[in-house]
Amino acid sequence: MSTDTADDLLWQQLKTLPAFRALLRAVEARFYGQIPLPDPILDIGCGDGNFAQLALPGRRITAGIDPWWRPLNKAVKAGNYELPIQALGDYLPFPDAYFASAFSNSVLEHIPDIQPVLNEIGRVLKPGAPFLITTPSHFFTEFLGGGALFERLGLSGMATRYRDFFNFISRHAHTDSPETWAGRLAEAGFAIERWQYYFSRDALRTLEAGHVQGLPAAAMHALTGHWIVAPWESSLGPTERWVRPFFEEAPSVESGAYLLFVARKEYNKPVTPLLPPPDPLPVRD
Repeated sequence: MSTDTADDLLWQQLKTLPAFRALLRAVEARFYGQIPLPDPILDIGCGDGNFAQLALPGRRITAGIDPWWRPLNKAVKAGNYELPIQALGDYLPFPDAYFASAFSNSVLEHIPDIQPVLNEIGRVLKPGAPFLITTPSHFFTEFLGGGALFERLGLSGMATRYRDFFNFISRHAHTDSPETWAGRLAEAGFAIERWQYYFSRDALRTLEAGHVQGLPAAAMHALTGHWIVAPWESSLGPTERWVRPFFEEAPSVESGAYLLFVARKEYNKPVTPLLPPPDPLPVRD
């Protein structure tokens, strides 16, 4: 088991979020230490700013946008954005070619009409600017344990309803293939420089089970504004031991419940969609 050190990404997330979200966010935060994101930088769907604060420690991000005022207000109070702005992704209050990089962490899948948002992000990025994206893949619903259980019982209709329900509570408008995202990004003038799957079937089923265990944390958050009321190693140790193997797992080039893309702004017009072979980032502490 890893020691409880200040720079351990999993421990940082476990101290602030329910286990199922902490595991996923810790895996994603690891990517940000390996992909250069120059200033000025745009966070699309910044929420309360907690993820960016842990994934990019010491960085004061140029701008963060989010449509919801309640979480954005927390980002305002935290002070780690120069410009925290309530806005929709299809209209960004910035001039053309303003930002040198952008990221959107598990956000784009919640937006039904996604193409105008990608087009607008392309507008405000400088040529050559990187755009880091994480989002569920087309394997997300296939990997869900509840759906698989219903299928083993011969209840295919229940399996479909369960998967639809899980997407509903996750607020997913898209769980799509890398090829689909390559087409959307190309339409917005982006070329995919690097991509990979992450989060295995077993990791997703841990997240799935954690939704039930996270119900008390949700009630606590509604009452106090905090997800975790005892953020100590002594109380979180069993949870850490449960999820640590999935945090440390090597990604597969063949499948995963989630996708990472590093796209690069090419032109202010559509480009030919190209999807290079998957190139997973190394697993680092």
